[in-house]
Amino acid sequence: MDVSERIRELRKNTGLSQSKFSAKFGIPVRTLQQWEQGASAPPEYVARMMAYILQMEEMEDSRQDRGEPV
Repeated sequence: MDVSERIRELRKNTGLSQSKFSAKFGIPVRTLQQWEQGASAPPEYVARMMAYILQMEEMEDSRQDRGEPV
């Protein structure tokens, strides 16, 4: 899976629109669109960082749901 596909998959898994996903990460919408279309691609580390941030947020949400301190 290339970087563009990975970013598209990450966004779709969040259920966020392109505009909301780009705002979350401080990326211009047009840039995200170009990445998802494969017209350009960010460095690989960008997709890894996004995945890491989303994973940490998911873990935090899970802890809150269980009543654990965050």
